[in-house]
Amino acid sequence: MKTATKYIHAGEEPDPSTGAIMTPIYQTSTYVQEAPGVNKGFEYARSQNPTRKALEEAYAQIENGQFGLAFGSGVAATDAVIKLLSPGDEVIAANDMYGGTYRLFSKVFEKFGIIFTYVDTTNIANIKAAVSAKTKLIWIETPTNPLMNITDIEAVSAIAKANSVLLCVDNTFASPYLQNPLDLGADIVMHSATKYLGGHSDVIQGALMMNSAELREQLYFIQKSCGAVPGPMDCFLVLRGIKTLHLRMQRHCENGRAIAHWLRKHPKVGKVYWCGFEDHPNYAIARKQMRDFGGMLSFELKDDSMDAAKKVLSSTKLFSLAESLGGVESLINHPASMTHASIPREKRIANGLSDTLIRLSIGVEDADDLIADLENALA
Repeated sequence: MKTATKYIHAGEEPDPSTGAIMTPIYQTSTYVQEAPGVNKGFEYARSQNPTRKALEEAYAQIENGQFGLAFGSGVAATDAVIKLLSPGDEVIAANDMYGGTYRLFSKVFEKFGIIFTYVDTTNIANIKAAVSAKTKLIWIETPTNPLMNITDIEAVSAIAKANSVLLCVDNTFASPYLQNPLDLGADIVMHSATKYLGGHSDVIQGALMMNSAELREQLYFIQKSCGAVPGPMDCFLVLRGIKTLHLRMQRHCENGRAIAHWLRKHPKVGKVYWCGFEDHPNYAIARKQMRDFGGMLSFELKDDSMDAAKKVLSSTKLFSLAESLGGVESLINHPASMTHASIPREKRIANGLSDTLIRLSIGVEDADDLIADLENALA
């Protein structure tokens, strides 16, 4: 089945009682049973909900997986993966990652005895060198937030399998439209569905996709037992968003390409981070494992001062200064004080994330209008 058709029909099954083509919002906390243990497959809404079930089936389909699980947020989905581990287990993670993930790892799970080793995952040798007998999980983002670094998923998968280690890929920046990590050997794919999957900045949700039935049962037990589940309205919103994912991603990619090249030529811009440039350090890998290069990019000004950065951040009209990404509207963001504020400054600087870096989430507006908005802000 072609991608566009799959997205439109993913998880779709007409409502058996009415024939409604859209999955109903089953706004209920519990379900009437015929007798103890005799039910229609649903007992309590923390464990199961028909709207969530449809979405979880859609999640599996759009990532070419066998199973999907929905969570109350992307961080909740990440939390569930780490709960597969035990005290003393080690995790190899990228040193360039979303600040909320780093905060969860360092401030929550380290005190329970999980050991995290942060390396530059764009160099596979670093991962090989970090693997030990206690390593149980490799966690990567590609492209990374916000520096757009690229890691070779297939190569990391080979290392993981050779050492009987799980590989989880945060695929939020790429979306399933551009990249499918399960096809490249990953064990688990994580999404902040708040972003491209929802696509309209109106829902908070996370997702996990996998092929292993055993992994699915372990993660479902954590989902059910720890309770970080989304409500049916949120599930409905993401189901709706998935139906137009391909259309939105096409425009995100078109606009991202146009703005990345325009920024690179601007006299006040020092450096643009976008994985579609042929001189990007891992362009060949991005081209191999991605279908296009997306609508996320970051840039630095030649005037590397906070005053100059703040002027740009506060001067756009179409780009809204806000956290998050992946919605139809364009956003501008200051990672050092917003999305990555939880990472200690010395670590952030060492990893290449400067105080003045500006991140853009390119929306689906007309590219000419977005460029004009940036031109005015940079003037």
